Amino acid sequence: MNGQKSVLTRRNQRAPKTMKKQINLSIKAQILRSAFILLLLAAVSAIPFALAQSRSRGTAKRSVAPSAIRADRTLTFADRVVYQRAIEDVYWRHRIWPKENSKPKPSLDEVMSAEQIEKKVEDYLRDSQALEAYWQKPIASEQLQAEMERMARNTKQPGVLLELFEALGNDPSVIAECLARPILTERLTADVAVAAGVPPAQMKSFAAGTAASTENRIRVTANVAYTLPVIGSPSGGCTDDTWTATSTTNAPAARDLQTAVWTGSEMIVWGGNVNGTQFNTGGRYNPSTDSWTATSTANAPEARSFHTAVWTGSEMIVWGGSHSGSQFNTGGRYNPSTDSWTATTTTNAPGARAAHTAVWTGGAMIVWGGGWPSSYFNTGGRYNPSTDSWTATSTTDAPAGRFFHTTVWTDSEMIVWGGESPTALNTGGRYNPGTDTWTVTTTTDAPDARDLHTAVWTGTVMIVWGGNNGSALNTGGRYNPGTDTWTATSTTNAPDSRWFHTAVWTGSEMIAWGGINVSHFNTGGRYNPSTDSWTATSTTNAPAARYVHTAVWTGSEMIVWGGAANGVYFNTGGRYCAQPQGPTPTPTATATATPSVTPTSTPTATATPTATATPRPTPTPRLSSTPRPRPTPVPRP
Repeated sequence: MNGQKSVLTRRNQRAPKTMKKQINLSIKAQILRSAFILLLLAAVSAIPFALAQSRSRGTAKRSVAPSAIRADRTLTFADRVVYQRAIEDVYWRHRIWPKENSKPKPSLDEVMSAEQIEKKVEDYLRDSQALEAYWQKPIASEQLQAEMERMARNTKQPGVLLELFEALGNDPSVIAECLARPILTERLTADVAVAAGVPPAQMKSFAAGTAASTENRIRVTANVAYTLPVIGSPSGGCTDDTWTATSTTNAPAARDLQTAVWTGSEMIVWGGNVNGTQFNTGGRYNPSTDSWTATSTANAPEARSFHTAVWTGSEMIVWGGSHSGSQFNTGGRYNPSTDSWTATTTTNAPGARAAHTAVWTGGAMIVWGGGWPSSYFNTGGRYNPSTDSWTATSTTDAPAGRFFHTTVWTDSEMIVWGGESPTALNTGGRYNPGTDTWTVTTTTDAPDARDLHTAVWTGTVMIVWGGNNGSALNTGGRYNPGTDTWTATSTTNAPDSRWFHTAVWTGSEMIAWGGINVSHFNTGGRYNPSTDSWTATSTTNAPAARYVHTAVWTGSEMIVWGGAANGVYFNTGGRYCAQPQGPTPTPTATATATPSVTPTSTPTATATPTATATPRPTPTPRLSSTPRPRPTPVPRP
């Protein structure tokens, strides 16, 4: 930063003298106090000393020390950086590190530099200054207090929010400035940009010429006292078979055909379509604060739909897709910690395509199949993000080319099944990337041919369900790759026949939801493979009926978002609680270095409408490559 050492480095160099002086004064005070107590009450002389030592040890283990907060001091940029690191550490601990990854989860310091943390602080302070310049008044303390209360009241992950509060010393002033201010600033900036009719990025750039100096931009003094809000049910879980709406405040624009991944702390949605116009925008939904943050468009891939996305543990990789009739063999790696994009190489990449599939193996993303509009590929590639390189997948014994198929990753193989080529298929194959070989899946007792179905991996079997083969289906099957056998899923109490729905695996059940037949659905079902039985999902408070939406599983809830129905596109969604009964993907804790410097001070002081679905023109009918009928066609790219 302008040739100077980072704030963390500078502060670490200054800290020893200051800390030594403070510690020496503290020790002297303790000695005098202990001597006085010894003279008066020799019998209890050890108590205050023990308490003092306990407090000292406890403070040394914390990344922030409330005892250092001073009412007459300003929260400095250096303080904010340490607090920001404490926030990032909480999120990183909850970040899912896929069990397939061969290497252990790295520490926060290995994935996020001091400079990147400083930039986050600079960015939210710059944006806050932009709002002040636009309004000719700063964000009020009452607004920050209200934002803290909103987070505590609306949090969907109270345990994580509690960790965030604790990481900031449970100090309401620090929480207001370092947690609430960035979220509130992001939301207000978007609101002001909409009102002014300019892109949010342009609104943010307004800050560049508003600050008289860097020091003025980064220093905020508050002379008000904030109240620490109470987090509702911090140790309680959600109520089984219930829906809760996701916030639409600052949510991405309404769309369908987007992708979504779950990181362990956020759902990231990206891309998609609205009435034939594609997006290269997206958003990160944080259930712990019930808030949305826009994804950067700097260096983002071109706008698209019918693409794929996978989560690697530190990045979301998007690839392929279509825009206005053209297909892509390009993509990008999005890092939510730094809100930055890195393009994927096209050297040796598979041919451009849409409606393909992708899985993450732990070290590579495998994409396969796809095509458009009358091409059906049986080719694919393995992308290694560590080397930014592609390796083609073998076509020997590969399934016939297809799109609108499904794939799952079994921990050692990718299983492909179903799809269109140009008629519906009930064939598939198992691809082993270690040997670059294919094995055909049996068709004995396999479900009827279909496309636009869903598939999940339970840990032992692949479950496929629903789809279309000229008629919508509510049948499915369980495929065991160990025995190469199929078992039909029960249709008793199964949801109505449908296609373009979503499905997630909870650890004990598959939840299918939404989709289309003749009409659209906001219904679904939970399928238990152990009992081969279905249980309907509640429709009370469920999101509006829709299809071509997305769904992710958080470990306790299914979050559905976006989609379309009857010419209306949605930026709404819902969280469905299913209380899983079996093992689920869980975040991996990692040891991270604790900042050695305590913030010098912090400010002191005294102490939402939602967007709705937007009516849109009816989607353009999809260009069918087959003569078979399809109810209410979806637009093709």
